[in-house]
Amino acid sequence: MKKILGIGNALVDVMTPITDDKLLEEFSLPKGSMQLVDEKRSNLIKSETVNFKRTFSPGGSAANTIHGLAMLGAGTGFIGSIGKDETGDIFEAEMKRAGVKTFLSLRDSITGTAIALITRDKERTFATHLGAAVELDAKDLDPDFFNGFDIFYLEGYLINNLPLVESACKIAREKNMTIALDLSSYNVVEAYLNDFKKIVGNYVDVIFANEDEARVFTGLAPEEAVKKLSEYCSISVVKIGPAGSWLKKGEELIKVDSMPVRCKDTTGAGDLYASGFLYAYANDLDLEKCGILGSMLAGNVIEVVGAKIKEEKWPVIKKYVSILTRDKSNEEN
Repeated sequence: MKKILGIGNALVDVMTPITDDKLLEEFSLPKGSMQLVDEKRSNLIKSETVNFKRTFSPGGSAANTIHGLAMLGAGTGFIGSIGKDETGDIFEAEMKRAGVKTFLSLRDSITGTAIALITRDKERTFATHLGAAVELDAKDLDPDFFNGFDIFYLEGYLINNLPLVESACKIAREKNMTIALDLSSYNVVEAYLNDFKKIVGNYVDVIFANEDEARVFTGLAPEEAVKKLSEYCSISVVKIGPAGSWLKKGEELIKVDSMPVRCKDTTGAGDLYASGFLYAYANDLDLEKCGILGSMLAGNVIEVVGAKIKEEKWPVIKKYVSILTRDKSNEEN
């Protein structure tokens, strides 16, 4: 099985269900977006929501994906930057507990947090203070970090540091790794569209986008967008929430349905979709099974608040995964 190395913002998620959309308006946060905020504004939002029931969990988009892969049993690694504080210790310990090999730079700044405000319709809006995460720099990338890994996965949130993204992709390409990218957030794609097109066109083999991100990138609806994205890379995936996902590889175009679940919170759905997809891809499963496993993990994570699937669910998920991989072995024999 291929091993996967991820890079992204090492954050701790602060999951905060709220009663209505008024708070989003007060904080000038476009619904469904990810907005970067400074430490002062982050603390203000935390203080204004202190009476809501909040949960804390190590997060960050790529970190969530790598954590999910590790829980499935994949060989994984993660590159990031944390503060020399208790929050950073929690992040590192949780990743290691899942089995992730960590390559973390330690900073004097505080560890970053992502406040996820979850409205009644289950949509989540992020106010993210990157803290130490944003200090990750191209000079922190040791080519030896990449040794032994076959797939390199990065989150689109890093695009605001183009030299870091380019350096990481160049190293991965030199190591003959498959490069996978998630576009991460529609407003980030809007702000850095040309940079995204440069990276995707020059380096990316597998691209993940939701329908909003795909529309900003291509100007097209999902089915046509996945075709357009496939002109840039080998495999394109466009996720369309409850309607499932479109996948394209070469001449193969398929639609995979989502799981029928009771949604509590959409946080982590895209991240865990990537976990399932990449696990299947790393096991050389066909495109449809990649999509099915992606949908399965996304369905499981939206049944809980936060971006982590409950530990008691993993044995059942692993059993299903073993059936998928066993089917492939039977087909080959």
